[in-house]
Amino acid sequence: MSKRPSDIPAARVKALNLGAESSNLAELLSIDFAKLFAAAVPGAPASAIDALKAANRDKLGILARMNLASDLLTLHAPKDLPNLASHTSDTIRGWACLALVRAPKLSFTQRLKAVRPFADDPNSGVREWAWMALRPAIANNLDLAIESLIPFTTDPSANLRRFATEATRPRGVWCAHITELKSNPAPALPLLQPLNNDPTKYVQDSVSNWLNDAAKSRPDWVRDLTSRWLKQSDTPATRRICRRALRSIS
Repeated sequence: MSKRPSDIPAARVKALNLGAESSNLAELLSIDFAKLFAAAVPGAPASAIDALKAANRDKLGILARMNLASDLLTLHAPKDLPNLASHTSDTIRGWACLALVRAPKLSFTQRLKAVRPFADDPNSGVREWAWMALRPAIANNLDLAIESLIPFTTDPSANLRRFATEATRPRGVWCAHITELKSNPAPALPLLQPLNNDPTKYVQDSVSNWLNDAAKSRPDWVRDLTSRWLKQSDTPATRRICRRALRSIS
C-alpha cells in the first residue's frame, strides 16, 4: 500500500482526478482538486477552477480544500448535489456531504437526515467527512443532538452506531472542541451506555476515544464510569473499551 502521495503511480493519479474511488489517505492527498472538480462539474467557471488551483499552490490543508470545494459546489452546481452525493469518487461524495449538510436555514433534524447516508457510506473517508459536516450543528444544539442520535446507538449498522459517538467527541480530530462535554461529559451518557459492550472494534475504538477525550479534563468521571461498566459487563468488548479509555490516565 502506498503511504505517500508521491508513491501513487501516475496512471492511478489520473484515474483519481477523473473520479475513481480512493482507497487510502495517500491516494486522497494525491488528488488534484481542480482537475477533479472540472471532471465533476464540466460547466464550472474558470474562477472556481482557479480558486482550487490557488489552494493547491498555497498548500492549504485537506480540510480547508474540502470545505472550499464544497462551497464552490454550492455556489456553482447546487442542482447537481443530489447526483454528486452518489458519485463514484469518495472525494466528490465528501464535497457533496459537506455542502448538503451545512446548507443554510436547515433545522438540526433536516441536517441529521441529510448526513445519514454519508454516515453509512461504504468508504471510511466519506464517513469521516459526515461527522465533521454535522459537528458544528451538534455543538450549537447539543441537547437536541444527543437526543436525536440515541436511535443511532442501536442501529444494525456499525457505521451509524460509531457515528453517534464520533460526531460528539469532546475533543475529536480536525475539529473544534465541544466545551460543554469537556467540562461535563455526563449528558452524553445516553450515547455511550448502549455501546459499552459493542461487538465491533470499529465502534469500540470510537467509544474508547470519546472517553479518552473526556479523561483529559474529567479523569474522575471516566474512572467512575469505566468501573461501573466493568461491574455491569465484564466482557472482552467492555474490557477493551475501558482499557483504551484509561490509556492516558492509568
